[in-house]
Order: sequence, then structure tokens, then C-alpha cells
Amino acid sequence: MTVWQGVVLGLVQGMTEFLPVSSTGHLVLLQKLWSLEADSLWFITMLHLGTLVAVVWVLRREVVYILTHPGSREARLVLTAVVPAAVIGAGFEDMFDRLFASGVTIGVEFVITGIILWWMDGVPAGRKDERSMTFMDALWIGIAQGAAILPALSRSGLTIASGLWRGLDRSCAGRFSFLVSIPAILGATLFEGWDGLRYGLGMPAQAWSAAWWGTVAACISGYLAVRTTMWLVAHSKMRWFAVYVWCLAGMILADQLLWHRYFPPLFASGAIG
Repeated sequence: MTVWQGVVLGLVQGMTEFLPVSSTGHLVLLQKLWSLEADSLWFITMLHLGTLVAVVWVLRREVVYILTHPGSREARLVLTAVVPAAVIGAGFEDMFDRLFASGVTIGVEFVITGIILWWMDGVPAGRKDERSMTFMDALWIGIAQGAAILPALSRSGLTIASGLWRGLDRSCAGRFSFLVSIPAILGATLFEGWDGLRYGLGMPAQAWSAAWWGTVAACISGYLAVRTTMWLVAHSKMRWFAVYVWCLAGMILADQLLWHRYFPPLFASGAIG
């Protein structure tokens, strides 16, 4: 992997981790288009560190408060949202790995993501904030985060939409979505970190340079993406992203139905299993 590819993947990871367009779906796309083996993406662990730094910096006040008040209501709300995602991720890990490797479902998932994003702009503004949201609200947001482990379902899109559906105001839905992403990203980083580090130790200096510059790019683009998404959610301007992911879905589905150059046939038997 070249430094240029590392920077591009870092920029894509940072932007799409927090913009409502699915980072995993875009990484699968680049993996297919560049013919990268799954092991070539070992440095995704490093990119996760970059995005983690970005979102923690944006929400540093909330993070500091929760860390210094672990028994607070805010901390318990975050924990309530994290548990379902952890359970879903652990219970269906093998299936998610197969879907990531094959890419067979990402066209359909991009369509679903677009429908959710289009719906979000039409939802009347709720009145709940962090002080009035309930633990049931947090639970539903956590379930949405768990479902977003599927490759092209946007984590931020689903969790923000779930918050709006439960009556949160737009600013609160955005903040809480990104707040609960922190333990999710941290968990993924720790889970993948040891295997990634062992694999990375044997890589040449150029691969480490790609990982370093990719991490920096992910941090910068992630920071900008968090700020941008929070503004767009507050001003009901998510439909641009719906059009974008539908265009991606159209190209992917066309390849699956007609050419099979990059993705397996949509209805191929055994493509998932």
C-alpha cells in the first residue's frame, strides 16, 4: 500500500465515519476498486485512532464530565446505548465479516441508508434533550448502532434517525449519536488492535508511513465531518447525502446485475455464507 493510498483511505475513513454515508461501505468500495486484500487494510486500526481523537476533541466537555462522574445519569445513558451494539456485534461477528469480505449487500444497504436520510429531514423537531431523554430512548439508539454494523448502513445516520424518531431535538440527537460512537470506536480499536499491531510489525517502512499519514488525515477529516454533520442535522439538510448514497447504490447494483466486475452477483447463492 502506498502513502497516497493510505492518505486517501484516511480521508475517506474520517469523513465517512461521521458523515451519514457509512465508512465501512466506502472502505469496501475502495478495497474492491483497488483490488486490496483484507490484510492490506490492517492499518484501519490506526485510522480508528485518528477518528477517535477527532470526536473526543469535539465532545471533550461531555467526555470529561462522564469520565469524572461515572455514576451520573449521562454516563448511564451512554452505557445503555452501548450494550445492545456490543451484544449484536459479538453475536453476529462472523456474518458481518463475511458481508464485509464479499460486499454482496452494500448496494441494497446504501439504498436503505438513503431512505433513512431522506426521511430524517421531514421529521418534526422533538423537544427532548439530554436531561429529558429516557433510558428507553438510549436503548433504541443503541439497537440502531448495532444494526449499523452491516457494511453500508450508516452508523451516524441510523443513530441520529433513531433519536429523532424518539422525540429528541436535532442538536441532542446529533450530540448523543457522536457521544455513543466513542466507546464503539474505542472498542473496535482495542478488539482489532493486537492483531493489527502484530501484523503491522512485519510491514515495511512505507506501510508504516501510509498508516501514519492516513491516521493524521482521518483525524483532520473526522473533526470536520463531526462539525459538518451536527450543523446539517440541526438545519435539516440530510437529503443531499441520500442522493449521494443512492447514486453509489445504483452503480454497485448495476455491476452486480450486469457486469460482476467488482462485486459478486446480487442473487448469487453462497455469497453471504
